Amino acid sequence: MPELTLPRLDVHFSFVESVREFHAHGSPPPYVARLDPETLGDPAEFADYVQGLLEQRWEQTPRPAGFVPMTTLWWVEGPEYLARLAIRHRLTPTLLQVGGHIGYDVRPSARRQGHASAMLRAALPIARELGIYRALITCDLDNVASRKVIEKNGGRQIAPYKDKLRFWVPT
Repeated sequence: MPELTLPRLDVHFSFVESVREFHAHGSPPPYVARLDPETLGDPAEFADYVQGLLEQRWEQTPRPAGFVPMTTLWWVEGPEYLARLAIRHRLTPTLLQVGGHIGYDVRPSARRQGHASAMLRAALPIARELGIYRALITCDLDNVASRKVIEKNGGRQIAPYKDKLRFWVPT
């Protein structure tokens, strides 16, 4: 049974394969588009990547302007990386319009199996522990699957912003 966990080293091979899948699929999420699977194939490079993700949880970690502390969680089953979910600890004016508190993606080979719904359900109590009592989640207007995931988890739609649907989800 899959579990939500902090990024960890034992899914190295599977994570790198997921990056390859995303690139082959054509439109990887922005964070994946910046990743090179060949570089991440090196265990030391992957360990540095994981450490960087873990450090983003802390307020004192340096980050680009406009970025906020963020907890990255991975949805894994044994050594198999299936998906990622990120909880942004607070909203900026931009995140209030596009991005929200929580973003997630499922590797192409694991889609349409209920992982996104289960992962979001498991993450909502974690968001609450971070002081987020209702999470803003956004998705593209034409992303029916993501809209259904959000609604299954209690999402109530609010006014869209440009090409994004926006939902408040109780945690």
